[in-house]
Amino acid sequence: MPNTTVIVGSAEGLHARPAGIIAEAAEKYDTDIEIAFDGEEADAASAMLIMALGAEKGAEVTVSGDDAAAVAEIAALIEQDLDAG
Repeated sequence: MPNTTVIVGSAEGLHARPAGIIAEAAEKYDTDIEIAFDGEEADAASAMLIMALGAEKGAEVTVSGDDAAAVAEIAALIEQDLDAG
């Protein structure tokens, strides 16, 4: 299962706006994508579960799933400052 570890780039961490953007991107894929932080896992297609992880800016999270392209896209989003713009 492909996985990658990245650093949260959003200024306020994985709160509502970034979580919504990530979940929307994950919903495009017909496969499960998981985000893990501090011993907890969240379905990347659920903004609520992503927010529940409590990952703040600079936190190290792991993205995993069966589709390498999906994992890469979600990981790239997590690394960005999705609060900018």
